[in-house]
Amino acid sequence: MPLPPISRSLLSPRVIGALYRKHLSDPRQERLFLGNVGFVTAFATVRGITHAIRANRGPFRNISPGGHHIHHMTFGILGLLVTGYAWNAQLGIGTNPAERWGSRASAVGYGMASALTLDEFALWLNLQDDYWTKQGRESIDAVVIFGSLLFLALMNQDLVREATLIASGRRDARELPLRGRT
Repeated sequence: MPLPPISRSLLSPRVIGALYRKHLSDPRQERLFLGNVGFVTAFATVRGITHAIRANRGPFRNISPGGHHIHHMTFGILGLLVTGYAWNAQLGIGTNPAERWGSRASAVGYGMASALTLDEFALWLNLQDDYWTKQGRESIDAVVIFGSLLFLALMNQDLVREATLIASGRRDARELPLRGRT
């Protein structure tokens, strides 16, 4: 089965935008999606950085003021506290289009903070720095479980199914309401 031209493929910004507008116009669904994006992005980034630090590559180094190592979980906990406070104060949850930027930012922040915290789940479970040991695997398990729950919430949408059909060429992106179509 031939793949569609790039202008109608999933890689087209117009197709991605149309899918986003069609499936994520509801603020709650958009927050779930953006929380997922923040979670996956932060987890992949922090894992890459920690591997670079361990290999002594690149500009990254441990944060150790006064010789006391600060784990990235600390920044995750602070992010969760800030996000939770903002949501309790009903900041960053707006559905008004003019206020949606705060809702989007807080959702991404929540996902990122969750990833930073859960990436060191084994530390809070075992109360010792076992990031690179066999027990450190517990952190990966926690991330997979939580990430799967986030993804399952997103799967309630037809977005993933429709994107898969377009990417595989089984659905034509011309069926989407694309902006700026001539």
